[in-house]
Amino acid sequence: MTKKTRKTGLVFFPAFDWAISSTHPEREERLLYTQDQVFEEGLLDFDNIIEYKPGIATIEDINRVHICIPDVKSVVTESHLISAGGAITAAERVMRKEVDNAFALVRPPGHHAMLVVHGARGFCNVNIESIMIEYIRKHYGPKRIAVVDTDCHHGDGTQDIYWNDPNTLCISMHQDGRTLYPGSGFHEELGGPNAVGTTVNVPLPPRSSDEGFLYVLDNVILPILEEFKPDLVINSAGQDNHYTDPITNMRFTAQGYARLNEKLSPDIAVLEGGYSIENALPYVNVGIILAMAGLDYSHVREPDYNEAAVRQSAEISRYIEKEAAKIYDLWRNRESIRRNLIGNSRYVKRKKHIYYDTDGIREQQEETVRVCNDCGGLVVIDSFADTGNRILAVIIPGQSCPECRKEGELFYASTRKNQYSYVYFQDKDSDVFLADKES
Repeated sequence: MTKKTRKTGLVFFPAFDWAISSTHPEREERLLYTQDQVFEEGLLDFDNIIEYKPGIATIEDINRVHICIPDVKSVVTESHLISAGGAITAAERVMRKEVDNAFALVRPPGHHAMLVVHGARGFCNVNIESIMIEYIRKHYGPKRIAVVDTDCHHGDGTQDIYWNDPNTLCISMHQDGRTLYPGSGFHEELGGPNAVGTTVNVPLPPRSSDEGFLYVLDNVILPILEEFKPDLVINSAGQDNHYTDPITNMRFTAQGYARLNEKLSPDIAVLEGGYSIENALPYVNVGIILAMAGLDYSHVREPDYNEAAVRQSAEISRYIEKEAAKIYDLWRNRESIRRNLIGNSRYVKRKKHIYYDTDGIREQQEETVRVCNDCGGLVVIDSFADTGNRILAVIIPGQSCPECRKEGELFYASTRKNQYSYVYFQDKDSDVFLADKES
């Protein structure tokens, strides 16, 4: 069958001036080898593959997503603004219909950055995809959006940001958190009281290969996407599931990544992890780009590829089939799970203990959500970090109902601000962000 070609936009930003250290796996060489391979293969000679320069995200773009302590400038560099700006550029080209889809090959990455940001964790300061998503909603109206995270590490930051959003479906397919950072992403993590089921986690056992990933795609992810009916599909395109990655334990291949992308057919892909700089990233990225553009990727092979060496065992195949059935059952039963979770409660609380491993900061957080049948619900967050900062954040959700809005505005107005280092008010509908410092 002849493939249908598509017009694909590419945005590169290697971030030459940003690295955690000169030898850290998250450094600019991650993209330089990919750029060389893209040029060597002549991909930009195709009429339907177009390169764009990244823009720069604004402070307002980040405040639309995060509560940064004490402010955005304290937690980001110019490279983070350009990385997020590159994702926004990719989104703009898609939303304006200049291209059919786009791939933002940018760094620093972002999917471990949560709603509240006291520092950096998992190599991430701010959440690149979420900044892009909320930019789309601000400029192009309310959208039902699905994020499919294919990084080997659980996309815990994106999950946290959209935990209470019924209009954002967060699916993360990753190595089992019992065996890999950040130690989360299990079946029972289903979303907040007004968004149960819009968080879907698919933990896979170490040594899962193309067969396992594509089985889950066909039997869990694609059926759920079909039922959710998103306006846009975003791929958090982490590539550290590759069999040569130095910090993970999976057996995915460049062909597998390309096939997954062809089947998933995302509107926008944003690069996340992937640390096999020479042996994986150039081949995986070329395969993904060709798949997005509807071009033949069958010739893309790693130099050391050995089919027998990366094949998963029959035991792993059986395990994945059973787990996939459980996960899909949770999705189908999400309404009854929600009723049992809520009961007669007016509010649901969630306590979290977060460690910012990059910066060595510990945070204790309590989140209170107003139970609501009409929107994602008013969210109030009380957070204390061992930096000495205690903050309160009042968040009015997008597409908020009058009751949640009124209660949030009253709560913010009546808060005794001298009890906190900072008090924040984030109104997603009105695009208002306020920060009050202890007097």
